[in-house]
This record gives sequence, structure tokens and C-alpha cells, in this order.
Amino acid sequence: MPELPEVETVTRGLTPVMEGHVVDHVVQRRPNLRFPFPDGFVDRMAGRRINQLTRRAKYILGYLDDGQVLLIHLGMSGRMTIHNDPAIEVPAPGKHDHVDFVMQDGAVVRFNDPRRFGVITLIAADEVASHKMLADIGPEPLGNAFNSSVLAEGLARRGSPVKTALLDQKLVAGLGNIYVCEALFRSGIAPDRLAKDLKPGEIDRLYREIRLVLEDAIAAGGSSLKDHRQTNGELGYFQHNFRVYGREGETCVADGCGSTIERIVQAGRSTFFCPTCQK
Repeated sequence: MPELPEVETVTRGLTPVMEGHVVDHVVQRRPNLRFPFPDGFVDRMAGRRINQLTRRAKYILGYLDDGQVLLIHLGMSGRMTIHNDPAIEVPAPGKHDHVDFVMQDGAVVRFNDPRRFGVITLIAADEVASHKMLADIGPEPLGNAFNSSVLAEGLARRGSPVKTALLDQKLVAGLGNIYVCEALFRSGIAPDRLAKDLKPGEIDRLYREIRLVLEDAIAAGGSSLKDHRQTNGELGYFQHNFRVYGREGETCVADGCGSTIERIVQAGRSTFFCPTCQK
């Protein structure tokens, strides 16, 4: 499933063609994705200006000029591509091209989702904070509301492994399996350590490495393992920089280590780590 860097990459790619632009019309090719489209979706989107396009956790939010908010979640396989070159004809829709947002300037933003676990819906702007998909989400890890003290307070109350705790969206928004594994490796913390047992210095390192690994991943366009593509159709490249994720049985990349990367299962998710570098 796309994590924060992938969703941030898509949001940044969409911003120049959607933010401040007017939707001419929407082409909806099926009645539902994970959930049914809202009643009158096509009519409610026609002629609307997208005043602001932003990201919250793993959701893309488009604030419309009539008080509605376009909420998009990519699910497991969703991706959005832009067709805005007047010299190149927009390709005919494929089997999994479920929605086109056709802008007044001619740009087409196409939503493709083979598994149909994505979400496209409309909510009221004053319900964003309380909406069932967005309520109780923790602070953004790259925002000013998240710092070492906030992380320490959140971990202090948890008797679960630190890896599991960091995947809880109530603690911090948008973190997923890939970047938690990578941040724990970079900070030298074993994934099965109890969250409440981490020392202040370890939490400081973990906070810094969470931010750094996310920033590095965004700069690389996210990670393309199966379905993720940037809005121009290109792959993300951060998977080439994985230090532990997906590297079970390979040699640790840390200088002088030489240990073998191991994998365990925590809360139903694969955890990759170095038994020597992470304590």
C-alpha cells in the first residue's frame, strides 16, 4: 500500500494541474471502488474550482470552491496519471481506468486502480477533522506538531513493540511498514523492543531518522514495489536505497557489520532488521 512518501509524491505531481484549476467534467466508469461513489458525484464535481490540494496522512484532499472536499485514497494499487500535452492524444481508457478528471484547460487526471481498494468521495470541509477516515489520526511526521517530545509521550504509554506502535496512525500519521523498518534500522533500535522502554536518546534518534527517511523517500519519488507510479508515469526510486526492507538473507550495508538481514512477523506484517546493528 502506498505510504506517506508515495502519496506526497502524487499530491505534489497533481498540484500544478489541479490546484487553482477548474474541473470541466468527470468521467466515472463504474459505480464504486472500495465504496460506492457519492450520489451525484459527476454533477457535483462539474465546474468546481480546486482551491487547495493537500495531503493528510495517506489521503489526498482537494478543497473545492463550494465547501466540499474531494477525498482520495490510493488503496493498494491506485495511481493517478496526468495527460496534459496538447500534442499527444489522451490514451483510450484501459480496463482499470475508473475515473477521469477533465480540467477546463484540457488536462486529464486519470485514476487507475486494478484492485479497487481505493476511495474517491466528497465530504464537507467542516467535517474533515471528524470524518471517520480522518478522525484520530496523529500529527504529520514532517509537520511542526511532531517532535521528539511528542513521540516520547506517545511511546511511553505503549507496552507493544516499537515497530507495532509506529504503525498506529493515532501515534503519527502516514507511517507504513517500509519506512518504519528503515527508520528503526537507521536509528539502531531493534523492532521488538517495547516502545515504553526506549531511552530519551534513542527516541531523539528515532524522531530524526523518521523525518530523514521520509524526506529522502519523497526526494526519490517514493518506492515502487508493485503499483506505485509518479503522476508522470515514472517509477519511484527509493527502493534502490532500502537498507533492510525486503533484504532478508542479504548482508547488512553498514560498514564493518557483515551480519545477515533477518525477517520476523509482527502484527501480521513482515519486519526486516539487522540483529547486530539494532539493539
